[in-house]
Amino acid sequence: MRGDLFSERHFPLPWPQMSGTPTSTLNSGYAYRTTLQRGGQRVLDFLAQEFRHSDRATWAARLAAGEVTVDGLTVRGDETLRPGQMLVWQRPPWAEPDAPLHFDVIYEDADLLAVSKPSGLPTMPGGGFLEHTLLHQVRGRWPDASPLHRLGRGTSGLVLFSLTSQAGAALLKDWRAGRVQKVYRALSAGVAEQDEYDITVPIGPVAHPRLGQVFAASTAGKTAHSRARVLERREDTTLFEVEIFTGRPHQIRIHLASLGLPLAVDPLYVSGGLPRPDALPGDLGYALHASTLTFQHPAHGAALTLSAPAPTLLSCQVTDS
Repeated sequence: MRGDLFSERHFPLPWPQMSGTPTSTLNSGYAYRTTLQRGGQRVLDFLAQEFRHSDRATWAARLAAGEVTVDGLTVRGDETLRPGQMLVWQRPPWAEPDAPLHFDVIYEDADLLAVSKPSGLPTMPGGGFLEHTLLHQVRGRWPDASPLHRLGRGTSGLVLFSLTSQAGAALLKDWRAGRVQKVYRALSAGVAEQDEYDITVPIGPVAHPRLGQVFAASTAGKTAHSRARVLERREDTTLFEVEIFTGRPHQIRIHLASLGLPLAVDPLYVSGGLPRPDALPGDLGYALHASTLTFQHPAHGAALTLSAPAPTLLSCQVTDS
């Protein structure tokens, strides 16, 4: 169940521009692995063609520095590759962007762990983050913890982990079958006219002039379903409770924006559920909180509802039950 969550075919690298301030402490570096599906190419040609986030000169420099191995042997770049070989880039330690590294434990037993993460802490490695992630921090205390889902960096709230392979397999099955209820708090710019919205706008990848491709409202996208209920109307914003029945990327942000009510201070999505053409990489600013998860416990089958207290901005100002 757990596996190696970093052993991906593509080597993730930091975005050119990042939110947050780099820290002075370097992380421990990481070995990114890929198993070759085909052969016949020289190493440098393969790296430059397959992993275009870095140019040929950069890969040549990494090879010269001895950072790349094939089947455990350091390569120069002119060796010919064969199918089935393991190519590894040992990325040297780097300074990660700063992030809040605390989290609150909401629930723990022999099978499950639920924590509440702060906004600003990535759930998983990527975009320059490795140790400044919820996964790394949680595994420092629970080495066998495996996340069953992820939240965006700017989203706060509940993240559920399995502590055993049996619990993970059972919960992932329920998750994919739609038997896990997921409820969020969201603050939208603008005042909602209706008390409740049933949103079924499809979501899929669209071209973007600066980001290459992002998920957004798209007639060619996949089915997506959310239900948003007004909790409180404020002077120029609306506090929503949102239940999602599918799990598309950025679903709540896109769906509320499709209503003309994008999340307040959302750096990416505008009315209509489309991305800002001038958006830069980053995932902060908006107000979204994963507040409640309801599911059957994988060990004994009893219904379990877990809740993470909402931050002040996403709490009702008059009364909050």
